[in-house]
Amino acid sequence: MEIRIGIAQSPRELSFESNQSPEEIEKTVSEALATGTGHLSLKDSKGKLYLVPVAGLAYVEIGSEESRRIGFVG
Repeated sequence: MEIRIGIAQSPRELSFESNQSPEEIEKTVSEALATGTGHLSLKDSKGKLYLVPVAGLAYVEIGSEESRRIGFVG
């Protein structure tokens, strides 16, 4: 699952792959925003932990689980 996080006042976005389901990610983001815990905590598929301040979140994009095609398409 590809996750892209936009951070306010930053020209770059945080992008990584996660083994979590879209529902788990949505629940985690919603809880962090609702409780105002101060940060959003997500793990990528390699075990890295990402902590993003909730106040700095511009958007969270949860991608599809489609596999990428290799080679010529068409």
